[in-house]
Amino acid sequence: MKDPRDIIKRPVITERTADMMNESKYVFEVDIRANKTEIKQAVEAIFNVKVANVNTLRVPAKPKRYGRYNGYTSEWKKAFVTLSQDSKPLEFFESV
Repeated sequence: MKDPRDIIKRPVITERTADMMNESKYVFEVDIRANKTEIKQAVEAIFNVKVANVNTLRVPAKPKRYGRYNGYTSEWKKAFVTLSQDSKPLEFFESV
């Protein structure tokens, strides 16, 4: 079994995802090879909550330039996790 912290890399915090947090929906950057079942088990293990639904999305690489050098950003995977009604909300900004 993979370590849950290897599957969940970091939360994605933007204005849009902050609004989704009010509806018990959270967005995480996850390992690109992880499936929905592994993501669900990892979130439940790390945060001690009950997950109702997981939706995933692969973010494609974008071409970028820096002067005369061309390259691409990394491709990554995003997971939209919906918590069940009886779960407590996740706190990312506890000390603020």
